[in-house]
Amino acid sequence: MRLGRHRAALSPEQRRRKAFRRGMLAGLTAVAIVAAGLVVVFGGGGVLCSTREPVLVDVAAAVDVAPAVMEAAGRFNETKTAVGGRCVLVQVTEQPPATVLRTLIGDRAGVLAERPDGWIADSSAWIRLARQQGASSLPAGESVVATSPLVFATRASLAQRFSVGQTEMNWRMVFPSTVRGRLTPNADEPDVVRVPDPSLAGAGIATVAAARDVVGTGPDADKALTAFVRWAQAGSAPDYRSMLAAVDDHTFWQRPVVIVPEQSVWHHNLRPSADPVVALHPREGTISLDYPYVVTAADPDVAEASTVFAGWLKGAQAQEIVRRAGFRSGDGTQGPISPGPQIPAAAPKTRSSVSPQDIDEALRAWSRLAPPTNILVLADTSKHMAEPLNGRTRVSVALDAAKIGLQLFPDSTHMGLWEFADGAGGIRDYRQHVGLGPINEPETGQVIRRSRLDQLTSTITAHPKRDSSLYDAILSGFRRVSSDYREEMNNALLVITAGRDDGKGTDLAQLLDRLRREWNPDRPVQIIVIAFGKGVDRAGLSQITAATNGSLHEAEEPGEIIDVFLAALARRLCHPTCKPPA
Repeated sequence: MRLGRHRAALSPEQRRRKAFRRGMLAGLTAVAIVAAGLVVVFGGGGVLCSTREPVLVDVAAAVDVAPAVMEAAGRFNETKTAVGGRCVLVQVTEQPPATVLRTLIGDRAGVLAERPDGWIADSSAWIRLARQQGASSLPAGESVVATSPLVFATRASLAQRFSVGQTEMNWRMVFPSTVRGRLTPNADEPDVVRVPDPSLAGAGIATVAAARDVVGTGPDADKALTAFVRWAQAGSAPDYRSMLAAVDDHTFWQRPVVIVPEQSVWHHNLRPSADPVVALHPREGTISLDYPYVVTAADPDVAEASTVFAGWLKGAQAQEIVRRAGFRSGDGTQGPISPGPQIPAAAPKTRSSVSPQDIDEALRAWSRLAPPTNILVLADTSKHMAEPLNGRTRVSVALDAAKIGLQLFPDSTHMGLWEFADGAGGIRDYRQHVGLGPINEPETGQVIRRSRLDQLTSTITAHPKRDSSLYDAILSGFRRVSSDYREEMNNALLVITAGRDDGKGTDLAQLLDRLRREWNPDRPVQIIVIAFGKGVDRAGLSQITAATNGSLHEAEEPGEIIDVFLAALARRLCHPTCKPPA
């Protein structure tokens, strides 16, 4: 994604001179006569506006729509529109919506040098989010400059293959194939459907809303949405251009599809290709991105000028500009001008069940599920884990499950691993194998944590003569995660166990008392317990997990671990008011 053209803060005089140096008054045969400090601008029809200085309006526009708005601003400046007798001059910069949002709500990091006077985001969701997060001064009634429906984009040759195989694009394709009932996609459907990063792009926000709408609500829906988020995180891209470039790349994915605005397909195809990208509509209907203009100026004169420009953008001349740039009109009734054969001529069916409130809730769900995880795993290696389970030992079943579960965690994860049993660590009842830290970095030496963890799931064994120190290990592990708490992450202690404590150390009442006293709702650490086999102390473990808004799950087979992990991670959606799982 191209970054916005940032400018250092300038004085009004510097900004005025810079604007004139750029030739923003060019376009008419104009003559400026300076007399007694008064600037009088003449055009072909006489005096158009006169003032000591123009009203400068700085507009921040989302990257994809910015070129069209820049062209429109040039046309607007030629009209010599006046506010209070002063010429209005508009200058436009490309700015990612997230950067503008942080600026408007008063963040200190990752912000613009100056607050813009007008903002065109790539979704109204950004405007609503800004208001919710503190930018309460934004006026109501923003106007829509352009629209562009979300499409499923792929190479023309692949689109033909999908058509022959009678595979229609649909929103369930955004979920991993395991959610759709099979381990891998079949040969007549995409092997990957990539989505834009919802923290950066309006198309990503809308895709999350569509995914939530498809699966509905309830525990199973929450697990499916969690699977989508984990899947999308691994393959999300920062901008539409890089996503579409990946569609052209034949070296990695065989049948890639990306979800992008229709306009980005138009823009991508400006470069000739033997196998151009085509836009396909999902069968259930789609969501259109709107590009709203909201006035953000604090100065009354500048705010008035910004409002005038917003109104001009709704007119016929500006709307022709945005349609020639591959967008649909602001009201959605007119399609792009000369879209080319890769863009469907007919307007897409809309997914009317997705409301603005649904989009906002989907964004909140993403914000809860998407942050990376800081997780310490406690593996029970006591005598109880040496007991048989379905023809194997409990520990082998549990560690096979852990090996599968490891694949669910992206490279942004921080993870560590302890084993615990009475005397496992000498004077301590646990032994640290991998210290808590970045999973894609080595703790020492050259082997990264992920590889080391994968090795350990094949080599750790149970100790048939050692008692369980479950409660002591849980307390020690909880304190370690609390001390290594990461504000930007979801923090958890994952306990893989036979679910019994042999009573040689901390008892249940003492553990519960300490957890309740030490658990901090402002720095929450969840305890998630996965118990294998029979004889699990369900009542005691339920109390332990409830004390930290965690969850207890029982499993018999390694393959159940994916469902268990997704259910555990889905509890982020209800935090801090989750009900204990049934």
